[in-house]
Amino acid sequence: MGISGRGADSGRKRTRTAEKGDLFDVLPDELVVAVLCKLSASAESPANLIAVLVVCKRFNRLGLDPVVLSRASAESLAVKAKSWSDFSHRFLKRCADSGNREACYILGMIRFYCLRNRRSGLSLMAQAAIRNHAPALFSLAVIQFNGSGKSKIDKNPEAGVALCARAASLGDVDAMRVLGHCLQDGYGVRRNLAEGRRFLLLANAREFATFLHSSSSSSSSPLRRHTNRCGSLLKDLDLWMRSTPPPEPHPASRFMEEWFASRSEVLKREELSLCFNSRCGRPETRRHEFWLCSACSLVKYCSRACQATHWRSSHKAECEPFEQWLNVAAAAAGGGEVEAPVEGDAGRDVPILD
Repeated sequence: MGISGRGADSGRKRTRTAEKGDLFDVLPDELVVAVLCKLSASAESPANLIAVLVVCKRFNRLGLDPVVLSRASAESLAVKAKSWSDFSHRFLKRCADSGNREACYILGMIRFYCLRNRRSGLSLMAQAAIRNHAPALFSLAVIQFNGSGKSKIDKNPEAGVALCARAASLGDVDAMRVLGHCLQDGYGVRRNLAEGRRFLLLANAREFATFLHSSSSSSSSPLRRHTNRCGSLLKDLDLWMRSTPPPEPHPASRFMEEWFASRSEVLKREELSLCFNSRCGRPETRRHEFWLCSACSLVKYCSRACQATHWRSSHKAECEPFEQWLNVAAAAAGGGEVEAPVEGDAGRDVPILD
C-alpha cells in the first residue's frame, strides 16, 4: 500500500532533514514518547518536566500525550501552594484524566481539604485507591475515622479499618500503625491485642528498614558509626528512634502545609485546627473533629499515626503533664513502679488520644 498526501509529504520532509544532518525529526513518535515516559517517571520536580515541554513544539505535543502524563512521578507533580493557578489545576486534572494515580491523589487532597470541594476530592482519591495507591487508601481511612466533611455521627470506623487493612497490605507504615491501634483498642474491629502489637512492630520494623537502606551508603552516618562500635541491633534501633527525622511528607501534604500556613487566620476565625504533625497538613473540616492528646489536651491529631510521629519528633519533650500521666498510671496499677515508656511501642509510648 502506498503512502500519499500529507503522510508522504511528512516522510519526504523528514528525509530531507536527515540528509542535512538533523536526525531528531526522523525519530518515530513512539520512540520519543517512550523516552518522555522515562523522564516523567523519574523527574524530581515539575521544572524537569516543564523544561522539556518548552524545548520545541514536537516535545510539547508529545510531552502532553496521555501515556506520558500517566507515568508522571509524584515529585514531578509537586505543585507549590504559592504557585497554584488555573493552569496548575488544569494540568493536574489532565494528568488525573490520563489515569495517573499520583495526580488523582494530589488533586483529590487539594480539592477536598483546600478548595473544600468534598465530593470531587473524594471521587479523585477513590480513583487512586482503586488503582492500589496506598496513601490514597490511608487518607480515605482517616476521612472515615473522623467523618471528615460531614458530621460527627457520620464516622465509620469499620470502613476506616477496612481501608487501613488494604493500605497496610501494600506496605503503608501509617496504615499499619493505625490498624495496630484499632486492633488493640477494639475500634472498628474485634479486639485482638496480639495481632495489634504485631502490626505496630511491623510498622516500626519497616520504618527502621527504610532508614537502614537510606543510611547504608553513608559511612559517616550516626547509625553506621554506632553499628561499627557495638554491633547491637537493639541499640541501633534505640539510636534510630532518638535521632532519625520523620520520613519526607508526600507532595500533597507539603502543598496543604504551605496552603494553610498562609490562611491560618481563616482557620482561626472558623475555630478549626491543623493536625499538630506539621508534615501532615490536614485541617479539621468541622470544629472538634481531631483527637486530643489525653495527657496535655493541648495538641490535636488527625490520626494515631500522626500522633506517633509527632510524639517521637518533639511532643514527648513538650508534653508537660506526661510525668503526671505516668504517676496516675502507677497509681492505677496499684502503686507499683511503672516502667518507662518504650519508644516505638505505640501501645505504650504515647498517651491515649481522646
